[in-house]
Amino acid sequence: MFPSWMSPRNSVKHPIAANHAVLGTPLQALLIDDQEEAVFACGCFWGAEKGFWRLPGVVTTAVGYAGGDVDNPSYNQVCSGRTGHTEVVRVVWDSSIIDFSDLLKLFWECHDPTQGNRQGNDTGSQYRSAIYTSSERQFLLANASRDAYQNELELQGFGLITTEIRMSQLFFLAEDYHQQYLAKPNSRPYCSAMPTRVLLEDFPGADYKMPKKVWRHYDWNVKHCVLRGDNSPIRLN
Repeated sequence: MFPSWMSPRNSVKHPIAANHAVLGTPLQALLIDDQEEAVFACGCFWGAEKGFWRLPGVVTTAVGYAGGDVDNPSYNQVCSGRTGHTEVVRVVWDSSIIDFSDLLKLFWECHDPTQGNRQGNDTGSQYRSAIYTSSERQFLLANASRDAYQNELELQGFGLITTEIRMSQLFFLAEDYHQQYLAKPNSRPYCSAMPTRVLLEDFPGADYKMPKKVWRHYDWNVKHCVLRGDNSPIRLN
């Protein structure tokens, strides 16, 4: 069932396209068997969303706001820093194809989770790193992956991870022009994420399903890797 805390009935006060601009799937459909969802914040949501929608097994993605104290905030309100929200991506996936562990690998590797209320040139609490889970298993895995990634980061001279990990946070869809922004005509290529080039390896509870060839589509040594990649989903075959 679709969790009540993430219900699409209460998350939109402005018109939103019915379907994903790239995947063609409904942006607000109820979850069905073998589907899970979680919310990730890793800098400007334009680039973050593209990183996730390309993964095999991802059913749909949508950008929005979460972790704050105001219902149905607008982009301008969130940017003011007074609502407490951060820019996020809601990801729905087919758990028979891809595991939450794989999504965590992309999350940690695609940005620098040690920057606090900042990601790259974007500053403010709306750019903080966060994972908002929808199940106990997800919550435990998120924390285990953080601890493992912290160890790897420290070996490379990075500081403490500042990522917020919480359960059951309300998600509010962002305005339509933000949805799948980087795939739309005349979009401005932009991604604030600053990958550390440190990889997340195995961690307690991990159940990776993505083959290594999938990760070759993400080269964190290349500046703005997400922007340079194709918009289309990565194929397993």
